[in-house]
Amino acid sequence: MLKFMRNKILIPLLLAGALAAFFSFKYSSRATGQTSEEKRKLVVAMVMKVINGGHYSPKELDDTFSARVFNKLVKEFDYDKLYFTQQDRAKMGAYEFKIDDEIKGNSIEFFDTLDAIYMRRAAGVETYYSEILSKPFSFNGHEVFQLNPDKKDYAADEPALKERWGQYLKYRVLEKYVDLKNEQDKLKEKLDTGGYTKYTIKAKSDTGGMQTVYVGRDKTDTLRNTSIKIDAELEADARESIKKSYDRYFARMHKWKDDDRFTAYVDAITETEDPHTQYFPPDDKKDFDVSMSGSFVGIGAKLSPENDKVTVSSIIVGSPAAHQGELKAGDEITKVGQGSEPPVDIQGYELNDVIKLIRGPKGTEVRLTVKRVDGSTKVIPIKRGVIEIEETFAKSAIIKSKDGPVGYIRLPEFYADFNHTSGRTCSADVAAEVKKLKEAGVTGIILDLRNNGGGSLGDVVDMAGIFIGKGPVVQVKNNSAAPTVLRAQPNDSALYTGPLAIMVNENSASASEILAAALQDYKRAVIVGANTYGKGTVQKMVDLDQMVDPMTRLQMLSDSNGAQGSSIGDVKLTMEKFYRVNGGSTQLKGVTPDVEIPDAYDGYDDEELGERLNRSALPWDEIPAANYKTTNSLGNLKQIATLSESRIVTNPTFKLIEENAAIVKKKRDDNKISLNEAEYKREQEELNATSKKLEELTKKAIAMDMTNPPADLGKINEDSTLINKNKDWLRSLSKDIYISETVNIVNDLPKSTSKVNLGTGMK
Repeated sequence: MLKFMRNKILIPLLLAGALAAFFSFKYSSRATGQTSEEKRKLVVAMVMKVINGGHYSPKELDDTFSARVFNKLVKEFDYDKLYFTQQDRAKMGAYEFKIDDEIKGNSIEFFDTLDAIYMRRAAGVETYYSEILSKPFSFNGHEVFQLNPDKKDYAADEPALKERWGQYLKYRVLEKYVDLKNEQDKLKEKLDTGGYTKYTIKAKSDTGGMQTVYVGRDKTDTLRNTSIKIDAELEADARESIKKSYDRYFARMHKWKDDDRFTAYVDAITETEDPHTQYFPPDDKKDFDVSMSGSFVGIGAKLSPENDKVTVSSIIVGSPAAHQGELKAGDEITKVGQGSEPPVDIQGYELNDVIKLIRGPKGTEVRLTVKRVDGSTKVIPIKRGVIEIEETFAKSAIIKSKDGPVGYIRLPEFYADFNHTSGRTCSADVAAEVKKLKEAGVTGIILDLRNNGGGSLGDVVDMAGIFIGKGPVVQVKNNSAAPTVLRAQPNDSALYTGPLAIMVNENSASASEILAAALQDYKRAVIVGANTYGKGTVQKMVDLDQMVDPMTRLQMLSDSNGAQGSSIGDVKLTMEKFYRVNGGSTQLKGVTPDVEIPDAYDGYDDEELGERLNRSALPWDEIPAANYKTTNSLGNLKQIATLSESRIVTNPTFKLIEENAAIVKKKRDDNKISLNEAEYKREQEELNATSKKLEELTKKAIAMDMTNPPADLGKINEDSTLINKNKDWLRSLSKDIYISETVNIVNDLPKSTSKVNLGTGMK
């Protein structure tokens, strides 16, 4: 489940300026230099000022608010109840109804108390997890481990906490142990059928026992001998693997900054207002802008952490690193230098810190010292440039069906580059993909918005115009003014007027819901899939630095010599709600598809999905409808839904999906896991059985015949990497059963009865 769905809309400069003018003299700090604690207090004060002055529906600062912040933060710090004891909870409980008073009194005492307790408990766990993992586990008993933290209390005291960690680590080792045994069973099966000879020898393990060794020749005719480990050795390997993972975890914890934990505290405050109001420290805001625009300035190398090393996993096609040509996948980066400056040894650095060193202004040089796979070292100079993350952008394909070619457009998010007027926007890109598909002569189009969490409000309005022409798309309302109707303003006629389907699921949110709702209300597209997330609110970025009074701001700049540390960050603030043109909100309820298709989330109750699971979510309501005219380009939707249902009930894959959802629901209601090996394996086999059947059916399924629009072939064929990536993408789409059924639905649209004309401006 997603913690929150994103909606990335920047606040208009005029409104930001007005807020800054309203707030800038409302808070006055000391004229002396700021300590870290004073800066944190300033952050909380500015966040609350922004919320109280601009939030759509600010909560009362009272005991109820305090309790929600308290419980949210305690759960955030210790979700699985593996760190705090009942004594800790009681000590922190003294603050449960005082956080509102602390905020009013400019105090962060609760955070300091919670943080100190957490770090002390983490240090304690660090002293004994190795001891627990140094001794073998027996998986023959009848222990059961409760996975659901809501069904257990905190440990009574520190000895009980250590005992809980013993049980938890036993569960983690059992998982790994069974995985290792399964891998070895597959290897044995391969060796048994590969002409190898079996020998039995005494095992190396201290526990004794006999070990099997296979001797034979591999495909290259090289003589090999392969030892099959006994259970005791596999159990020891599993413990060592889990120990290494926690070694790395605690090594990372030591590098965590207390500012990161403070950010969690501020977020507990903002997300108690509503799930989507969020605090962004300066570095997080940069990452947000990158995800919003789909581009950044860097060298174009994808990095991954590997055993406390940073290695290059791949090079982005067309990037500065690709053009320079010397950096290769598999290279380990050991030092990073800025131009002619002495390089920084990155041994022990976190991945994000390495990325920050490598990124920088466009046109500047970064010098990477790398260690090759063969052990040699090399210094590689690369000039930074703009990198586009292709996976972010709209992309299309053509599906050959019995009734003609159907166009398919995948839109991962509603992106826009607000920082550059020439940056890419999703509305322009989707329009370009539609033109390509029209030129290819498609008989219908599918727009896939599954797992699209939203983005630019302006672009969703423009995108609707591609399919409806001029007209209202969405209504936006703050807490004090009449609704504003946002209208598509393209040419008089729509760019595309043929059969259209929009694919959605539980993770389609915000801008995705605006588009799906508008095209549903206009009767322009058939909505296919599952009920959407239910996020009907609009967020806008507010720069907290602009809210600080001039004297404090000057002092901050002076203290940090104008460096990044002078910034206190931004708030993504819920300032408005949006409404469909028919007047209803998508808040909480989401968009109900015209044609529902079963999926894995059917195992969840409605209140456990999307916006509905969060107690701080704003309520559903409605306002008067906008003045709009339906296109009536759809036929009889009930008939289309009935035709789809008749195919789904006879489809063995969809039947298995429904069975799997029932198993998931049963397991979620239970939430206990056996620490007995035989029982654990039985439970896992039950869970995996349906998944294996689904995999088998997918492999046997007849793949759809998919190609690229002719207009894309020239660019794809320029590079072998692009060719292979494109093949993988088409292959993954070709066996997507949801796309396959949506193709059938698109083909049903022209045949459905009760079809009327498309309306003015449509052709």
